[in-house]
Amino acid sequence: MGVHALGKELAGVADAARAALVREIDAGGAWDADPVWREVFAAVPRHLFVPYYYVGVLGGYERRWGEHPDPAARERWVRGAYADAPLATRLRDGELLSSSSQPSLMAMMLAELRVEDGHRVLEIGAGTGYNAALLAHRLGDDLVTTVDLEPEITESARRHLAAAGYHPTVVTGDGARGVPERAPFDRIIATCALPSVPRAWLAQCRPGARVLTPLANGLISLTVDDHGRAEGRFLPTPAYFVPLRGTALPPAQPRQLGGIPRRARENELFRFLLSLTHGSLEPQEAYALWEREGQPRRERYGITLAGESEWAWLDSPEGPYIWSLRD
Repeated sequence: MGVHALGKELAGVADAARAALVREIDAGGAWDADPVWREVFAAVPRHLFVPYYYVGVLGGYERRWGEHPDPAARERWVRGAYADAPLATRLRDGELLSSSSQPSLMAMMLAELRVEDGHRVLEIGAGTGYNAALLAHRLGDDLVTTVDLEPEITESARRHLAAAGYHPTVVTGDGARGVPERAPFDRIIATCALPSVPRAWLAQCRPGARVLTPLANGLISLTVDDHGRAEGRFLPTPAYFVPLRGTALPPAQPRQLGGIPRRARENELFRFLLSLTHGSLEPQEAYALWEREGQPRRERYGITLAGESEWAWLDSPEGPYIWSLRD
């Protein structure tokens, strides 16, 4: 039995689990900004995009898959596919290469993207294809493009999308370069983390386009004007995504955090500031700023891109607190 042809009993489990997931996301208010996404999540079957995945267990990972010979194991697989949790889908030598993001975070990001009928959308990071399927269900196949560097990932995403009945454009290539042959775009959404916003994305945007991308364990929402300048603030929520291949920044080493109290080192908002100011402020300088400004929340920070300059800021792009995001 293939996972695309579930038996009657397991299909009922999948339907019930998907309905429960939608209720859970709904209760959390993730798509309050755009409730149409509720119907989209209710319609698109996530289990078709995770025919197998890995869950952490003592000493490593356990693989769950829909072809398991044990019916109880297959049921655990399908129930886990509808948990409001990220699912590891590709590992190499213990390194996480790809995952299916937490559905409630996906719902919030899609609602914040503020798509409208007729919008052309580029997704950076194809993953399993699930996010592209949600976009295609909402907008139509022709308006959705997803790109990933790994041929194995794009090929499996195509298979999953086809099994679910969706056929957006899936491109194998460097996501940092965008997909110029499919431009211009009204919306760009990234499902992988980057240290800065690629200029190629902005060049492929229409005036008024919206760009939503993980950055510094947060989510930045940018609006692009008719001169190619982009600016916006971070959303309140934390966000941890697999880095775009080859772009991960080294974490601060313990010796670099000397003199900083443990309560700050373990504070998620301080770690956000450390990541945002990496290469521009020493950790001790970041800590002094963090304390002086009342331990600011994410939404007080923003990003501006103008010409060849890109900088992060606290409260205002004019300063006094600004940090370059480019060497």
